[in-house]
Amino acid sequence: MINLEVPRKFSALVNQARQVATEIFRPHSRRYDREEHSYPTELDMLAAVLDGMNASGESGAGATGVRRERSAGNGEVRNGNNLATVLGTIELCWGDVGLLLALPRQGLGNAAIASVANDEQLERFRGRWAAMAITEPDCGSDSAAIRTTAVLDGDHYVLNGEKIFVTSGERADAVVVWATLDRRRGRAAIKSFVVEKGTPGFELVRLEHKLGIRASDTAHFRLDNVRVPKENLLGSPEIDVERGFAGVMQTFDNTRPLVAAMAVGLARAALEETRRLLAEAGVTVDYDRPAHIQPAAAAALIAAEADWEAAYLLTLQAAWMADNHKPNSLQASMAKAKAGRVATEITLRCVELCGGLGYGEHTLLEKWARDAKILDIFEGTQQIQQLIVARRLLGKSSQELR
Repeated sequence: MINLEVPRKFSALVNQARQVATEIFRPHSRRYDREEHSYPTELDMLAAVLDGMNASGESGAGATGVRRERSAGNGEVRNGNNLATVLGTIELCWGDVGLLLALPRQGLGNAAIASVANDEQLERFRGRWAAMAITEPDCGSDSAAIRTTAVLDGDHYVLNGEKIFVTSGERADAVVVWATLDRRRGRAAIKSFVVEKGTPGFELVRLEHKLGIRASDTAHFRLDNVRVPKENLLGSPEIDVERGFAGVMQTFDNTRPLVAAMAVGLARAALEETRRLLAEAGVTVDYDRPAHIQPAAAAALIAAEADWEAAYLLTLQAAWMADNHKPNSLQASMAKAKAGRVATEITLRCVELCGGLGYGEHTLLEKWARDAKILDIFEGTQQIQQLIVARRLLGKSSQELR
């Protein structure tokens, strides 16, 4: 196996994240899976600790995402905040994905703000918990087909539309809403707006009941003439047809490696638990012998671990490229596609290998199998990621390759 070492500067962070996963996330994992929509109060103290770490410069233990920084331009290689966040996320999701997503002030909307906000906005929204609202009832994987509108009226934009599947939507302080300034202008007109909770017309319709990640709330919102200060538009208000969708889509270059990291952490938990249960049953995996002359269960585990290793390395690559100011849209999609698929396949395979112990509530294997599926769906489905990868490799536009 090729398992690159964690940079020494991140060792303390990784150890802290693993301790949180072991002592807080894993022990409460089953409880909040059963008590869907109950807020995990244990996370409040942990959120305060993470705030202190981020304030002291030890970022990376949460899921906030980070602002892309320029390298020195002299060939210097950086191991920065993107890689730190990915490594911390892997460890925390070894504990529980739903509880990570439920962490205060660590929402995907925070990643959007970190990616494209100006300095004034970064300061103004500091310490806020931001969810992100992209998906609509008539707009699933094709985020360019967004119908929620934003019309400038004096010092405010007026937003109208509907948003579904908003992670942490009820609990967050604000929601980053994607809307179009002009449907006729296509992708280039789509912008993101920070909508504060409590704004008139911003209505919570319902909370969804889900297959997995039940510790995290998932909301459905309706926007009815919601007035948002024009200063809450992230990025430039200009409709730049040449640059197109790039400004808004930059958010995904940060969040897709994070989702890949979630999948990598969850899949590792399943592999470790399966290896332990197989050993108890007398099936020992021998990495010095060819897989085909070992028991079938051991051979299956070896194959799954190799698949996991590929997802892990792709995830690290995407994060490292962001830290070193290299375009990483292709690598972010490759990591998300591979890790999302691997997490789903590995967890189901582990359930199968462990039989009754995997299918029942004796272990967390069946829960991990349910949690894994969302990681292959949100932030762009498996099919969408493969389409993006194909376009990048073939040099095709979205109009040329649909």
